Amino acid sequence: MTSNRGRQDPESRLLRQANLPTEVHLRRMKVRPALDKLDKYLNDAVMAGFPRVRVVHGKGVGTMKKAVADFLASHPLVARQYAASPSEGNGGVTIAELE
Repeated sequence: MTSNRGRQDPESRLLRQANLPTEVHLRRMKVRPALDKLDKYLNDAVMAGFPRVRVVHGKGVGTMKKAVADFLASHPLVARQYAASPSEGNGGVTIAELE
């Protein structure tokens, strides 16, 4: 008997992709709950097979942006992060490329 452990059913991956947005909104949240939400979202995004996601943290005074950058820099599922281009949200959005 073979095990499917570690393999993902392509159909279930498609269903997860269909139900998960490609961006997470953290604006107007306190830092700790926002980072908890981001962590859960990153796990779900990897399971859905997303190569990259948008993290909408807003511009404000930069507190959330810095917290998000620090969090993504040490997150094991994030290969790379960078500021969004002006057409993608500019300073209020960070793009995270996933492992």
